[in-house]
Amino acid sequence: MGVKLYYTTVTASRTVKSQQAEVIRILDSKSIQYELIDISLGGELRDEMRSKAGDPTAVPPQLFNEDQYCGNYEMFSEAVEADTVEQFLKMA
Repeated sequence: MGVKLYYTTVTASRTVKSQQAEVIRILDSKSIQYELIDISLGGELRDEMRSKAGDPTAVPPQLFNEDQYCGNYEMFSEAVEADTVEQFLKMA
């Protein structure tokens, strides 16, 4: 499995919830397989996500292809607008 989506099931932020749902909806609509990694299961997963993203304050959703950082929601959204999702996810 290549694409990994770091997300959380525990958040009070409506923005995070809606961004996560939007990313999942788009990946599903494009039939892109991905692995969900729930950072609410432990601080080490959150730290892993932040370390891989190179941002100590990164919040979900964050996208990776294996261990290679692809970007956050804003970057993903720009790729959707430009119809370059596969390139953004380093699949092409």
